[in-house]
Amino acid sequence: MNSDILSVLEYMEKEKGIGRDDMIVTISNAIKNAAQKAYESVEIDVEINPRNGKMKAWEILEVVDSVSDPKAEIHIEKAGEYAENPSLGESVRREFDPTILGRIAAQAARQAIKQRVRQFEKELIYNDFKDQIGTIVTGVVRRRERNDLIVEIGKAEAILPGRERIPGEDYSPGERIRCILLDIDVANRGPELTLSRSCLKFVQKLFELEVTEIADGTVRIEGMAREPGYRSKICVSSTDPKVDPVGSCVGARGARVKSIVRELGGEKMDIIRYHEDPEILLDEALKPAVPHNIKIDKAKRRIYFEVDESDLAVAIGKKGQNARLTSKLLGWKLDIEKKEQKSDNFETKLERASRALTSNLGINPELSKRLVESGIVSPEAFDGVMESDLVDAGFSESEAASIMNSVNTAKA
Repeated sequence: MNSDILSVLEYMEKEKGIGRDDMIVTISNAIKNAAQKAYESVEIDVEINPRNGKMKAWEILEVVDSVSDPKAEIHIEKAGEYAENPSLGESVRREFDPTILGRIAAQAARQAIKQRVRQFEKELIYNDFKDQIGTIVTGVVRRRERNDLIVEIGKAEAILPGRERIPGEDYSPGERIRCILLDIDVANRGPELTLSRSCLKFVQKLFELEVTEIADGTVRIEGMAREPGYRSKICVSSTDPKVDPVGSCVGARGARVKSIVRELGGEKMDIIRYHEDPEILLDEALKPAVPHNIKIDKAKRRIYFEVDESDLAVAIGKKGQNARLTSKLLGWKLDIEKKEQKSDNFETKLERASRALTSNLGINPELSKRLVESGIVSPEAFDGVMESDLVDAGFSESEAASIMNSVNTAKA
């Protein structure tokens, strides 16, 4: 028995990493509890020598002047053999041969060892991973259980639930997989590690791994929105005016963002520059669509705007995806309407042409209007025109001279 205990202590210490003192306490308590249950009223104490594994056992007896239960009591005169000057009501320890416990001790020790090993392994898993929550871990897919994947990470097994996977992707047993450690649930059967590839945090951590400027704090992620497997929008800012936050995330020839897109199975990635002004941020987030007539309701956190008919499909996106992601990114609800296309009437066209002549050639607005009415609607229309032509068109000689002087000055 002694050699068996010593072998167990050495094995647990070297192979499992469980301290010798820890195992001694575990085995001693198990044997003591099992013996007390087997012999009912008997109270015993057990000690194991950590150096040689030798076990000693004592009965704990109450000192009385009249013994009614020999298993639990000892006469005061007899108690003197085991303690100096014992008093009534005190307890004394009487050593006995632990081999008497025999099968009870062996069985209790086995159970205690198994239970402690299981408990230690649970504690080890929890201690190893408790500080890794929210970080990316790499594992190997071992099997599928219903719609969940069981992934081996080091000495532990983790679960990647179907709801935390990217839609459309599939992994077979033996394949390596990268996920974010989402949570550790400390259950009775041991810590349950939950993984995710669909959460926003996974994309954020991928950018931190790929983009050194994000890792060192030069570039900051100000907001994110994602529909896993389809598209993500991320807005970034820079603490250094010399560093372009969007260019840093994209990388040379798109190398950085391409690496992330590959990891996410082709998920599209929109990277935009962050602006505190929601109107400017909206303009950036909707590109290539262009918002018009923007109205912001700060109280309701709603933005009303219009887009051209040609941009409407782009602004809304497939099944409303682009509008949803933009709304999540900004933190504002969006109301999108199609901009009404008003055809210009004849007077409007004349007015526009007149303003163009005034702006480009510096011609008096009144003269510009008369020029447009006579058919000269652009600076190019003056090619080959002389003062006499203008006089023939109804302008005075001084007006014709003024007009041609403006034209020649603008061309010079």
